[in-house]
Amino acid sequence: MNIILRYIILGFAWLCVGAACVGIFVPVLPTTPLLLMATFLFGKFSPRCHAIITSSKVYRSYVVPFKEAGGMPVKAKMRMLLISFTVLAISAALVQKPFVWAILACVALFLVYLMAVRIPTVGEDAVVRETAEIEAEA
Repeated sequence: MNIILRYIILGFAWLCVGAACVGIFVPVLPTTPLLLMATFLFGKFSPRCHAIITSSKVYRSYVVPFKEAGGMPVKAKMRMLLISFTVLAISAALVQKPFVWAILACVALFLVYLMAVRIPTVGEDAVVRETAEIEAEA
């Protein structure tokens, strides 16, 4: 493979990691899909970077429970929605423009759709069990 293309792909993977870390605090950026993309790219192009990302706390906190348990517990979904709606409400209060309010409302509806329809709900015990098994292996 061309070395320049490899560095471009690895740069994009690290950009995904950075955006995922920002996504922990910004409700519009999806943390888990960005980390999955970075992990995939690292797995194909850099075993060393793949080992770094899969051993990180962010990866173990967001991706592993989702991959292993197959979804999110209701508590986590509610916490995520509460934080997201709080940030969206603050944004709406600071920016007094109906166009921005419409965009924020669409984002809020999309988040509700994701949590209610697209992301499967699993029991808290499934996530705790899977996380405990993974931490025991590490």
